[in-house]
Amino acid sequence: MALHTAQLIWQRQGQIFIDNQYSRGHEWHFDGGAIVAGSSSPDVVPLPMSVAENVDPEEAVVAALSSCHLLFFLSLAAKKKWRVDEYRDTPVGTMGPNAKGKIGLTHITLRPQVVFSGVSPDANIPSKEEVKALHDRAHDFCYIANSLSAEIFIDPVFE
Repeated sequence: MALHTAQLIWQRQGQIFIDNQYSRGHEWHFDGGAIVAGSSSPDVVPLPMSVAENVDPEEAVVAALSSCHLLFFLSLAAKKKWRVDEYRDTPVGTMGPNAKGKIGLTHITLRPQVVFSGVSPDANIPSKEEVKALHDRAHDFCYIANSLSAEIFIDPVFE
């Protein structure tokens, strides 16, 4: 199996630290060179110790799930010759007590909206039922979905 790594860097930057009044801002460094500013959520650690503009771990999990689902959906759609012009999602993660009584992401809802075009003879536009079935297949394949204990809902948006 493949290994996936990242490097996280946090530095005290002169704060006292032991008074618990330190910045939770840090960086996530990825092997391709991307650097993402991370922090605790202001919902968990109040401002100014959190950095509202940075990505918090809970948002990152929700985005990772959405991204994984997107990538499998696109791959499966291409194999069916369904031309995807645009894919948008507005996923939402809900925090609460899990089965062990610990606070965690208990529900994540993906709300993908996909625009298809059938402008060439080898491309066609799927029905709503076909799109829903493809989302189900993408969900079954999604590595992140298969790694989470949160209940995951796929609620496609159709115009």
